[in-house]
Amino acid sequence: MVTGLVLVKLLPGKEKQTLGRLKALNSVVHMSAVFGRWDLVLDMETEDLPMLSNIVVQQIRCIPGVLSTETLVTTSL
Repeated sequence: MVTGLVLVKLLPGKEKQTLGRLKALNSVVHMSAVFGRWDLVLDMETEDLPMLSNIVVQQIRCIPGVLSTETLVTTSL
């Protein structure tokens, strides 16, 4: 299991439409709105790193209203 945090910057005015599409992704465990350079943090779980990469590149980045993403892969301490 791979867990990652995906930071998402949204296009102003498209938040509601974009949130609905992001919530529909099965690998999104939790979503939080944040203040600062990013608008959302997606807590994601996938089977492996290639699957996480594929979801970010092929599904999240192509959603209208998503301007940019940054992915942080987590590890246990």
